Amino acid sequence: MKIKLISLFSLALMFVVTACDEYLDVMPDSRTELDSDEKITKLLANAYPDNTFIFTTEMASDNTDWKENDYSSVNNVQDQQFAWEDATENTGSDSPEDFWEGSYNAIATANHVLRAIEELGNPERLDAQRGEALLARAYNHFYLVNVFAKHYSEQTSETDLGIPYADQPETTVNPFYERQSVAETYRRIEKDLEEGLPLIDDNLYAVPKYHFNRKAAYAFAARFYLFTRKYDKVISAANEVLGEKPTIMIRNMKEFQSLTSDFQLRARHYVKTQHNANLLILTTYNYTYAFGNYNTGKKYAHTKTIASNETTQSAGPWGIYTGTLYYLPPSSYTQYIASPKIPYYFETTDPIAATGYRHSISVAFSADETLLCRAEAYIMKEDYANATNDLALWVTSRTTTGVSLTRTLVNEYYSNPELNYYIPADPTVKKQLHPEFPIVSQEQENFLQCLLHIRRIETIHEGLRWFDVKRFGIVIYRRYLDVNESVTVLDSLPVNDPRRAIQIPATVIKAGLAPNPR
Repeated sequence: MKIKLISLFSLALMFVVTACDEYLDVMPDSRTELDSDEKITKLLANAYPDNTFIFTTEMASDNTDWKENDYSSVNNVQDQQFAWEDATENTGSDSPEDFWEGSYNAIATANHVLRAIEELGNPERLDAQRGEALLARAYNHFYLVNVFAKHYSEQTSETDLGIPYADQPETTVNPFYERQSVAETYRRIEKDLEEGLPLIDDNLYAVPKYHFNRKAAYAFAARFYLFTRKYDKVISAANEVLGEKPTIMIRNMKEFQSLTSDFQLRARHYVKTQHNANLLILTTYNYTYAFGNYNTGKKYAHTKTIASNETTQSAGPWGIYTGTLYYLPPSSYTQYIASPKIPYYFETTDPIAATGYRHSISVAFSADETLLCRAEAYIMKEDYANATNDLALWVTSRTTTGVSLTRTLVNEYYSNPELNYYIPADPTVKKQLHPEFPIVSQEQENFLQCLLHIRRIETIHEGLRWFDVKRFGIVIYRRYLDVNESVTVLDSLPVNDPRRAIQIPATVIKAGLAPNPR
């Protein structure tokens, strides 16, 4: 885990209750002297977390099985996340505690920037910096609440436990915090989002894709409004991202055919800032290498069984999988299937001792995923013509078969009586949906099944599947596969299981914050 100095207010936000005195005699960091535009702008790079939710939520999702092999887990955290157990230790860089701390540390940075701008009189010349700080604060709280709380619900969110919403710099050690409701957390996220979005200026940075630029901000808005089921706002925000010619914004997968099959080469090409599809790119110190072409952490993995029946090697209305079905096919290894999209880097700090940090780069928002947000909004509005257009664009951009996805094809494929609903021993791409909102027709379910199938392929290794599992009330299972692929069901996660809200860190529970029910 990368260690850096933190200020007192960051320390407080992380609910650390011991060993505080050592910080009292030291100048914190440069955050306490933000007396110039340059310092304010430079500090905003720290408003994004060093640690991500990807490892936690991908391990918890149905994108992972335990298969008998010679590989080990990364550590006990991976064992616990796969088993939906509360994490009891903080080992490495991607535990729930690291994500919590990294996010609140980033929030503390955003708050300090906002206070500094306020003390300068909120000049117009700093509007872009203020907008970015508001977006970063909203973004960090958005994923904290979606990981550590129940999904947003019109029926229960006023009473469901959310998270503390930190909107002021802290100046005292160990202030008292309470968890607000999920609904209140969302209201505050929306306020920051809507206040900050019009202030974003792409001219602030030479490489704006490492910060909240305009299109990334609207992509975030589309995802936020999708989770709150404000479908007109989803479409409006997605339109700002995709423009009048979405084909220009969608990833050009044909480029990968000119590259060698080297996994890391393809992954590094995937995250390049030059691609229109990549809207916000984040660097993290994490375990995303567990989703690459390394054996590390593959005790629990995206197995051939999952891939061939449910995800990146499954059949769809676009055709049956072959190695040439996709312009960018997943890479197949003995015990797992991986898509080259999250590259692995090693930052050497001591060449003699050969020590340093593992880290990676991931695409936090893409035009491709925003297209699918818009498609879902159209489906929920029963606008199947526009939904078909968006889903067909994904199929055309990804697959080589030349299949033109149509409304009829979607309905025929997902309502085919031979396509059964998933059961653990006989997995399929079609899972029972139990959302709190009504599915009004068979056609709407068919389109939702197609959308979820496509999104699961598109966002593999990104941790986003977990949120679809929660949003659509999908029952998932913990499966053990022996060497012959025989399935043993170890556990299941019903629709209302409290474990769908990852437990908050043990350190903050010890400090007095209310834990998630169990």
